[in-house]
Amino acid sequence: MPFVTTRGTTVPYTATGTGPGLVLLHGTSGDAATHWSHLSGRFTDRRRVIVPDYAGSGESTVEDGELTLDLLVEQAVAVIGDAADAPVDLVGFSMGAVVAAATTAAHPESVRRLVLIAGWVNSDDCRFRLAFDTWARLEAIDPDLYVRVPTLLAFSPPFLSRLGDDGLAGLLAGKPAAATLRQIRLDMRTDITAALPRIAAPTLVIGCNRDFLVPVEHSRALRDGIAGSTYAELDSGHVVVHEQPDELVRLIRDFLL
Repeated sequence: MPFVTTRGTTVPYTATGTGPGLVLLHGTSGDAATHWSHLSGRFTDRRRVIVPDYAGSGESTVEDGELTLDLLVEQAVAVIGDAADAPVDLVGFSMGAVVAAATTAAHPESVRRLVLIAGWVNSDDCRFRLAFDTWARLEAIDPDLYVRVPTLLAFSPPFLSRLGDDGLAGLLAGKPAAATLRQIRLDMRTDITAALPRIAAPTLVIGCNRDFLVPVEHSRALRDGIAGSTYAELDSGHVVVHEQPDELVRLIRDFLL
């Protein structure tokens, strides 16, 4: 697997297909495989699809200490420079949406078009902080609840009910990324308000109307903060990459391709 190194971190990535670069950024507690492996092949007919693990997720490495948004942006830019001819189209899900927006603002020459899925502008909302702080505290209290509680917040009730007992047990058996706790703490410090006016790339913001982890109002705030952005809303919980994969792919392809 190819990789880049930057600021003491190793960032592996996959690259499949041919054509202009399309970079997919994963979210908190996940990695390239859990959030994008089932979707990345649906763009390779037209694009070189590049999917990194970053910040202690998947096969990446990260130094001790607090994660910073600047580090994740630097990792994204390093992967773009190594794997593709800039500019690329950049798609971010959840925390990946925050990283993608910050990357586009700081490095406009690197991004042609931008898609932000289930992201947020800042953590000023006390309810947002309550959800993420509760998730973080459970890591030390009960590893089982550390998985169960965010599952209830991140997936819509109809989706979880449709899984049935066996499917739900399989979902709960998944292991969070090694750096999940540090990613959660970064989520709670995030504020890209000042970056949004610097985003000039055509942008699609996608919100999820059954999202209890990052309620849809946060996606609407992203839309409002990015001049000229396009907005779409899906009937889904936070983890729309699994709840509504077909509709999500259609929206992304229609916007980018």
